[in-house]
Amino acid sequence: MSHISAKNAYKSLEERLNRFPQGAPPSKTLYKILAMLFTEKEAQLVAQLPIKAFRVKTAANIWSVSESEALKVLDTLASKAILLDLEDDKGKQYILPPPMAGFIEFALMRTRNDIDQKLLAELYYEYLNVEEDFIKDLFYSSETKLGRVFIQEEVLSNDNEVTILDYERATHIIEEAEHIAVGMCYCRHKMKHVGKGCDAPMDICMTFNGTANSLIKYNYARRIDASECKELLHEAYENNLVQCGENVRKGVSFICNCCGCCCEALLAARKFGNMHPVATTSFIPNINYDSCVGCGKCVNTCPIGAVSKVKEKDKAIIKIDEEVCLGCGVCARNCPKGSIILLKRKEKIITPANSVHRVVLMAIEKGQLQELIFDNKALSSHRVMAAILSTILKLPPAKRALANEQVKSIYLDRLLSMDKTSN
Repeated sequence: MSHISAKNAYKSLEERLNRFPQGAPPSKTLYKILAMLFTEKEAQLVAQLPIKAFRVKTAANIWSVSESEALKVLDTLASKAILLDLEDDKGKQYILPPPMAGFIEFALMRTRNDIDQKLLAELYYEYLNVEEDFIKDLFYSSETKLGRVFIQEEVLSNDNEVTILDYERATHIIEEAEHIAVGMCYCRHKMKHVGKGCDAPMDICMTFNGTANSLIKYNYARRIDASECKELLHEAYENNLVQCGENVRKGVSFICNCCGCCCEALLAARKFGNMHPVATTSFIPNINYDSCVGCGKCVNTCPIGAVSKVKEKDKAIIKIDEEVCLGCGVCARNCPKGSIILLKRKEKIITPANSVHRVVLMAIEKGQLQELIFDNKALSSHRVMAAILSTILKLPPAKRALANEQVKSIYLDRLLSMDKTSN
């Protein structure tokens, strides 16, 4: 492990993190954040790790150390929630999660004394809420979104119950999860430290499966069962929180319960207008003006300001901006007259099959697919897919955009299925 200056170590780590499709634009603030979370030696080593999941042997080879020495470093990083250690049928593997959703949140998912959480929260606020590059890159740099909104199931009508798909239900995600954990809401914890917190429940953000198990192991989250998780989901509904989870159909790793005043995504929705920071639900609210009394409760409870009271023909009426609306159902839940019902959106909402599918799509849309395929060999087991997608990158912009839509709807799902079958 050769010596490297602190400046070069942290700069190298910045460059490594920015290779994620989500990105982490370098800044003086990010540099300070990394210096708080990583030692100089850790920054040097993590900067060399691949984007895809890897095993101890891979890290040992990259670092030119013994496997026992590599294991010690990796477990230390996992204990700090910088890496996630995941178990599969071949044993333990490690992965560096992206900054968000990843180690940025994990650092504030519990109260801890090994770092100055107030100072860290202030740096997070500067990087995410004052500087705009990271948030714009995270939420608006690609058509495919990192997260998606879940409908509040308790307000669905019988007709909706028939048409809603399993993966659109938070309850289904909970029921199917092998491991479930609950931790402190990073967003509200951060805002509390900077004097901008709210009274919404704090210990209510959910993680699932391998991510949950890793966070539980190192006491960053608490293990719960499906029954308790559903109770927390109901509590979130009661507090008008929006469920934002990983934008995949299978293997959802997190569902956050978000308020409009603290959540990064919902704040971005308010700040940047009608550009959706996360994928919407398949539903849109519709107002029955015959029964609506114009009380304005829906206006006050909408977490992103998509509902307003306007004057029309000398009469104040409620209007929903469908270009802004996330389809969460909070407004319908709070209507005292039941005048707001949820209808299916006209446009089809495309949800990636799994995390590989989503990451590839984001990489295509951001022009980073070659980085994903060739530099880190993230798709080495998907040779056919790699060949097709690398060809897409060479197409003229107009044809590439058309091909991207075809990839989303047909080819990538099929190729992923073929690869799973062959393995």
